[in-house]
Amino acid sequence: MTSAHQPAPARPTSRDVARAAGVSQATVSLVLGGKAPGRVSQTTAERVRESARALGYRPNLAARSLRLGRTRTALLVVPALTNEFFARVYAGAAGVAAEHDFGVVLYPSPDGTGPAKDPFASARAALDGVIASSMATEALGALHGTDLPLVMLDSDPAEPGAAAHVNLDIADGMRQVTEHLLALGHRHVLHLASAVDTWTFGVRARALHEALRGTGTTLRTATAALDVRAGLHAAEAALAAPGPRPTAIVCDDDVLAAGACKAVRRLGLRVPDDVSVTGFDDLALATAVEPELTTVTLPAEQVGERGMAALLTVLEGRPTPHHRLPVRLVVRGSTAPPA
Repeated sequence: MTSAHQPAPARPTSRDVARAAGVSQATVSLVLGGKAPGRVSQTTAERVRESARALGYRPNLAARSLRLGRTRTALLVVPALTNEFFARVYAGAAGVAAEHDFGVVLYPSPDGTGPAKDPFASARAALDGVIASSMATEALGALHGTDLPLVMLDSDPAEPGAAAHVNLDIADGMRQVTEHLLALGHRHVLHLASAVDTWTFGVRARALHEALRGTGTTLRTATAALDVRAGLHAAEAALAAPGPRPTAIVCDDDVLAAGACKAVRRLGLRVPDDVSVTGFDDLALATAVEPELTTVTLPAEQVGERGMAALLTVLEGRPTPHHRLPVRLVVRGSTAPPA
């Protein structure tokens, strides 16, 4: 008679991997611990990894963390959880982290918008590194004098203290928007700018001004909080102001663009017949409005993926390149030649 309960198969150990690969356990530890470069040949390292995959071997992370002095945890600092862009950044970072048995703790700004405040006082001891976007100066200052590596996302590459930067080519995105509107014939432009003072929005403003220089285009600027209602009121006031009415509104993000579209309709005008509107980010909102938004699509998941990969590279002690990801203008129904 056989028992109805079969014993669970034994979990493969590093010794099993070493035996299968024909190497020592020390070599297995070096390879699977990310310390193989310069110490184990590439051919041997790949044989160890293949043996581990074939056996279904997974390291004892709790014991390994104690040996390495690491918690295998990264902190991702973002301005807001309510913004779809940062949710996608988190998804990208978490995906790469999971492949390397890392966890990602998310820290949003308590205010919901703008730079995050200092999250390090209570969390520093439980972290291996930080990935941050639009971080406040005081939060950066809190890192000085610690051994926590910092990877900055969509932030000033000249900012000191970062081990690596992952940026989007924001300036090129704004140039693509400007070239599109100029080609359509627009010469009276309103910039609906974010009231949040961060590097990325500063880049958008400077790139727009530079792209319009020498084109004979009039440019007005109105600022608003990153909110549909705020964008609506700011755009409505700017469109109703004295002087030539703008025929195109360039918005710093899709949320402001949605507000601008509502402002156009409130004034009895039409998008794009009377006023063209462009966004930035290519959120789900961009295809929910009617007409759909011409906007710049940003590879948010890749930002998170590159950020986490850069942090892992720093932790392994390898050189870390700075990344700049391309962006792309998506032309939809919200832009047309001026009437």
